[in-house]
Amino acid sequence: MKYFEDFEVGDVYVSRGRTITEADIVNFAAFSGDWYPLHVDKEYAAKSPFGERIAHGMLVLSAASGLMPLTDYAIVAFYGMDRVRFVGPTKIGDTIHVEAEVTEKKEKSELGGVVTFQQKIVDHEGNEKAVATFKIFMASRPK
Repeated sequence: MKYFEDFEVGDVYVSRGRTITEADIVNFAAFSGDWYPLHVDKEYAAKSPFGERIAHGMLVLSAASGLMPLTDYAIVAFYGMDRVRFVGPTKIGDTIHVEAEVTEKKEKSELGGVVTFQQKIVDHEGNEKAVATFKIFMASRPK
């Protein structure tokens, strides 16, 4: 288990990969209610600048969240997300992973502190899909 004290600015973590499927997109549309045709209408998407259906941005962020080894961390709570940018489309068949660097640590209380990660979601060819700053409240090591 990694606690607040175990993280150092400059630490880099790389997650395992996950392939985004058509089923992911359809299930996310059903769950979220976001049936925008760019995601679910093959003919509409073919006429878009992307030439094909792409994953919802929030689907990509959600899948990326699940790629990190969250059960290995002493997480108290998700603290926030800043400067989210979708810099490239995530297409059906893209295998994504997360590259995260610790950029800041801030002690908040005797319970622990906030660890800030600059995260990049990258595909199997090295293309960035999304970037964001994630803040996680981590527990301090038990005394």
